[in-house]
Amino acid sequence: MATILITGCSSGFGKLAALQFARKGDTVYASMRNTSKGKELEEARDSEDLKIELLQLDVTDDASVSAAVAKVIAEAGRIDVLVNNAGIGAHGPIEETDDDEAKEIFETNFFGALRTIRTVLPHMREKKAGTIVNVSSLAGRVGPPFDGIYAASKFALEAASEALYYETHPFGIRVLLIEPGGFETNIGDTRRIPRRFGEGSPYAELDQRFEQALTKLPTGGERGDARVVAEAIYDAVHDKEPKLRYLVGEDAKMIGGLRQQLDDEQFEQAIRQALDFWD
Repeated sequence: MATILITGCSSGFGKLAALQFARKGDTVYASMRNTSKGKELEEARDSEDLKIELLQLDVTDDASVSAAVAKVIAEAGRIDVLVNNAGIGAHGPIEETDDDEAKEIFETNFFGALRTIRTVLPHMREKKAGTIVNVSSLAGRVGPPFDGIYAASKFALEAASEALYYETHPFGIRVLLIEPGGFETNIGDTRRIPRRFGEGSPYAELDQRFEQALTKLPTGGERGDARVVAEAIYDAVHDKEPKLRYLVGEDAKMIGGLRQQLDDEQFEQAIRQALDFWD
């Protein structure tokens, strides 16, 4: 059985992925910035007798990442799979997002993943084996209006992952991207809203109209069960025909599929038609 290190396990995809791997018999180090938020995970672990250890890890802190990785290797002797799941959402127009707000998103979503990758890679290279899973988003393929900063952080993660995919293959290391669409998690409750984006914003009405337009998509704008993503992460790690990218969710497959099938001009026309405010 494998040793798995997952970031951002206090809720959502991270917590569910920790349970998914542990229920399959793996040893899981479920990390989070504040371990006091891991009570639900601890209760599930204790009631089901799962191999889950809560681990303090702040992906925005070099020392915290180094200490957490060292602890896992000291105790388990190896890290077979790293799942970079920690992330924060953001919603608002580009114009009204200040630099410090944009940097906060990148610090977790991009640089946080980069820190854990660089810390784990020497160990994986030495073992000539390992899998790095970066939880991206449909927004890592398509930049939707009013989610531009979040999408930019995921586009950056995708670009780095694609390069890493080729760089680490000679060392027996797999890199893969999970690209979920809309799922029921608490990321919407904690997403960052630019301080300058309020009712008086010239973009406020457009944002509302775009949100309404999303409900008219064939998927109805409904959010899926987050357990689907946890299962997709596990299945991708064990895929016998591995690939770099895995779209997850009906909306992701539909929109991501269109992005693959259409050229830039055709895709732009499709997006224009979907926007309620485009003349």
